[in-house]
Amino acid sequence: QVQLVESGGGLVQAGDSLRLSCAASGRTFRSYTMGWFRQPPGKEREFVVFITWSRGRTYYADSVEGRFTISRDNAKNTVYLQMDSLEPEDTAVYYCAASSFTGTPTRKYQYDYWGQGTQVTVSS
Repeated sequence: QVQLVESGGGLVQAGDSLRLSCAASGRTFRSYTMGWFRQPPGKEREFVVFITWSRGRTYYADSVEGRFTISRDNAKNTVYLQMDSLEPEDTAVYYCAASSFTGTPTRKYQYDYWGQGTQVTVSS
């Protein structure tokens, strides 16, 4: 069992940066691929990025490639999402999720546990 709690969201202006954190509880945190999804207002939840537990392999959605950076600290059971050059289109509720899928988990159904989400609002 893994419990996830996101933090770090807020209201920023276009071009600003934010760092989201996701604190995980549970002894098996290290065995999960950790991902971030987001749900813009009135839209479906979409994949943003994931990082594997062993080699730290990452995979980004095209929309955030080069602007967002995911990292994890297994000793602290925490995964981070550094978001730079934020755009109004990045406005969404951001969710942290844990996946036991061994391939390339970019779909919601491939994730076993979810956090409650944190709001990110980017004004123009």
